[in-house]
Amino acid sequence: MISRLLHSGLPKEEAIEPDLPIVDPHHHLWDRSPILHLVDPPQFGWQEVMLRAPRYMIDDFCADLCGGHRVVATVHVEASHAYRPDGPEALRPVGETEFVAAADSTCARGYGKGVNVCAAIVGHADLTLGSGVVPVLQAHVKAGNGRFRGVRHSAAYDPDPAVLGPANEREGLYRTQAFRAGFAQLAPMGLSFDAWLLEPQLADLIDLAAAFPETSIILDHLGTPVGNGSYAGRLQERFPIWKSHIARLAELPNVSLKLGGLGMDYTALPSFMVDPPASSAQLAAEWRPWIEGGIEAFGPDRCMFESNYPSECGAGGYGTIWNAFKRIVTGASAQEKAALFSQTAARVYRIDL
Repeated sequence: MISRLLHSGLPKEEAIEPDLPIVDPHHHLWDRSPILHLVDPPQFGWQEVMLRAPRYMIDDFCADLCGGHRVVATVHVEASHAYRPDGPEALRPVGETEFVAAADSTCARGYGKGVNVCAAIVGHADLTLGSGVVPVLQAHVKAGNGRFRGVRHSAAYDPDPAVLGPANEREGLYRTQAFRAGFAQLAPMGLSFDAWLLEPQLADLIDLAAAFPETSIILDHLGTPVGNGSYAGRLQERFPIWKSHIARLAELPNVSLKLGGLGMDYTALPSFMVDPPASSAQLAAEWRPWIEGGIEAFGPDRCMFESNYPSECGAGGYGTIWNAFKRIVTGASAQEKAALFSQTAARVYRIDL
């Protein structure tokens, strides 16, 4: 069963617009194969994705980069992997930055050439440490060798355990005094913040972004619309609520938006983990309302397409994901496509193309 589901066996499509430069601003590297004994049968969508991609390391990613799309640079976002096994608890996430900084140099085995892999790194730090997080941030910067750009401290929470499973965080995290004391340390160090939370929580991010206008905030995964657990069958019903929150966030100039993340279990769209896997045309049809809504609110210059790979392998292969995005904006101008696929990400994450 596991070998049948491995992401490398997913169907591959010929790349649409293969010469269009892409900066992939959101991918992960991990080896979670030791947890496979826990996922038979799967209880949560993330466990099903683990069955497709229990191991996704630099060689796997570089192989996916050879699918015909012109990826020129990538951004690695923290995935709670490769933490230091010992030492002070607060500094253990620095191990992931050390791991990623070393991993990019191995992407030279006849594929992935010409790609600035992990050109920027987003790590994790516990911002509830307040000013005590400064030494952690300094350690990340040092470990990143010039590529550390910011922090992601996720706040995804829902009272229904069926929505997030073990990924549940603390309710109202972004509103707490302790978190904001640590958050206040980012801008003085020139660091950005990646936010991951669910659509019903977007008011928390609106409040945070308004309180810290000098901090660059990137909202991951379109704010994660939800359609699983207690939200089952309510995805379309909640679309106007999502759209209203996105419009309010777009009024705050320090916020940018990542277009992606819809191929995970949280949305529970029909394409998730179907057999055979969905085509890019089906993905584009399902994802279009949220992606077009995001672009309408923020504009191409503040939006960036993200693969979110391999978390998105529940929807399809790496190249299929990019084909779906290209189908959605097929009528956009060359300037708009350049912004959506590379220029916004390069500017926000300070990548020299």
